[in-house]
Amino acid sequence: MSAAEMTCGMVALLGAPNVGKSTLINQLVGQKVSIVTRKVQTTRARVRGIAIEGGSQIIFVDTPGIFEPKRRLDRAMVRAAWDEAGDADVVTLLIDAERGIDRDTKRIIDGLKQRRIGVVLIINKIDAVRRDSLLGLTELLAETGVFRDTFMISALNGDGVDDLRSFFASQMPFGPWLFPEDQLSDVPQRLLASEITREKLFERVHQELPYATTVETESWEDKRDGSARIDQIIYVERDGQKAIIIGNKGSKIKEIGSQSRAELESIIGIKVHLFLRVKVRPKWADERARYREIGLNFVD
Repeated sequence: MSAAEMTCGMVALLGAPNVGKSTLINQLVGQKVSIVTRKVQTTRARVRGIAIEGGSQIIFVDTPGIFEPKRRLDRAMVRAAWDEAGDADVVTLLIDAERGIDRDTKRIIDGLKQRRIGVVLIINKIDAVRRDSLLGLTELLAETGVFRDTFMISALNGDGVDDLRSFFASQMPFGPWLFPEDQLSDVPQRLLASEITREKLFERVHQELPYATTVETESWEDKRDGSARIDQIIYVERDGQKAIIIGNKGSKIKEIGSQSRAELESIIGIKVHLFLRVKVRPKWADERARYREIGLNFVD
């Protein structure tokens, strides 16, 4: 293929929290590049997944869910999502067919109207609703005048995802590929390791505790035998939270570590020795360094 035939561009996936953006980007790329949990606001970092479709390289951006921000971290996440929309060649809005046009989604649609951005509508979880309800939702969304194309998919089982990927490829501008053909993500391994552990943390602790935690990969050492030693710190805001994460006789943190290690080994293809510590850091969400680590801009 000549350079003149190559196309390359960026697709921003916008949506309210927990509508399936991370699941979709993993399907589009064909490998896990973004963490997925049942809890809202799981995605914090701007994650880019990379797919090749014919002569096109498509860079998918899994943005944090857009919602009404309450904390500094919330504001940084929402700003990051809108920034990506402004830079992308194609902007999409992913909507959960079961939830429909909830308050967060309406806020996003209003923001798109103000910015006069032409958007591709993706209705997800179509297998979970009746056909008449789906058609009614589609008509309501069409009346907003925001959307130029509409796709109906199930990100979980992959229905409609191949057609969606082909459509994105047709929309990419001419230009050289920005990443090697075999690269699936721009996420550094250290950040990926932190995100995988945070995913397991989200799955194992409940209520507001996951949102009061963050994970830092303190060190990564490649060993002579081909394995890797990874040391991570889980930061929490209060002593009581530390005790919950550690669990009775260390049971909870051992479980988190075991699950994280197993998934890391399956993704990077080498044996991993993972060591977790929990530290209390009351103001971690107000430290500039935490934002730099996950690619967010610190906001006042």
